[in-house]
Amino acid sequence: MKKIARIVVPLLVLAVLGLGGYFYFKKPPKPQFKTLKLERGSIVSAVSATGTLNAVVTVQVGTQVSGTLSKLYVDFNSPVKKGQPIAQIDPALFNSAVEQARGNALNSAANLGKARVTLADAKRTLGRNRQLLGQGIIAQSDMDVAQTAYDAALTGISAAQASIMQTRGALKQAETNLNYATIRSPVDGIVVSRNVDVGQTVAASFTTPTLFTIAQDLTKMQIETSVDESDISRVQVGQPANFTVDAYPEQQFTGTVIQIRNAPVVTQNVVTYVTVIGVSNKDLKLKPGMTANVSVQTQKKDDVLRIPNAALRFKPKTGKEEKGAKGGMVAGNGSAGREQRGAGAKGSSKRGGGQKVYLLKSDGTPLAVSVTTGISDGGFVELVTGDLKENDEVIIEQSTQGKKPGGMGSPMGPRF
Repeated sequence: MKKIARIVVPLLVLAVLGLGGYFYFKKPPKPQFKTLKLERGSIVSAVSATGTLNAVVTVQVGTQVSGTLSKLYVDFNSPVKKGQPIAQIDPALFNSAVEQARGNALNSAANLGKARVTLADAKRTLGRNRQLLGQGIIAQSDMDVAQTAYDAALTGISAAQASIMQTRGALKQAETNLNYATIRSPVDGIVVSRNVDVGQTVAASFTTPTLFTIAQDLTKMQIETSVDESDISRVQVGQPANFTVDAYPEQQFTGTVIQIRNAPVVTQNVVTYVTVIGVSNKDLKLKPGMTANVSVQTQKKDDVLRIPNAALRFKPKTGKEEKGAKGGMVAGNGSAGREQRGAGAKGSSKRGGGQKVYLLKSDGTPLAVSVTTGISDGGFVELVTGDLKENDEVIIEQSTQGKKPGGMGSPMGPRF
């Protein structure tokens, strides 16, 4: 009997321990919560957009006369002054045209002198014949011939004067074309583009070719951004803006909204409005054509209580939800799923008293607190009303003891 007792007693002890361990480990795991303390700080609400940097004034320089380029005085990035020669078209043909027009003008002046001599002679003849007609020496027909010659001489004066005006106009046009053969900068600025070379023939027509592109002042630039119609009501002239460019990804530049254009731009049924950001570029780091990622500051509040966005998205998990998740069930099929969908719909609204956050009670359970929120910067939301104070710990994530947040993986590692 003693031998049997020695065998049975340990077995009974092991059975009791096994049964106790079974019921102990069968208990549902205790939930764990990750929290963050509420803090005061600044919240900046912003509208994001993408645009292109350009000079405020960009002038395309063409030519008003046709010919062959004989000289180029500037190149890319050359600083220029207003009126400075930047290119020269071969002036030989234009010089010839000026000489010819000048000769025509001199010839017209000579013709006017000849017409005046003719008029003086016709006037003397008319006066003499008038006296002779009074004395009865000549016939009336001779008097009529003299009168006709005088009238023709007067007309010749007018014709000669008109010819002088025509030749002077032609001379002025030839001299203007000769002056246009020297292409000059219309503004002070920097040459950002040169599209011609020496020896190239340029033709002036209805569409004037662009020889140079000159940026008037690269120390002052602008960004033309496209703001979505849902955000344009928040953007106003004078608001500050920050932006970055790919050339300097670690540096933030600043600007100011200087214009909001009313003309809509429709691209694939998406309506946007061009918003112009004025930028100072004194160090000339920014180049025309750079892509800028812009953030327009629409509203800023300092020293406000900030709620993490994750706290507004958090909803406590129930045992039914966990069981459904383990069994592959869809949470939306039960009341818990409906509650999650309702919470998601409430959390999607930016304002309203229907939002809730959860505090961690002393016994380790969550306590719901209704809040009303204000502006958001994407990471934090302003607390407008709600029974919360600074340093309160709000729950942002829930996990089960022994599990990692976000789900439990296979003990053997991921399947490939």
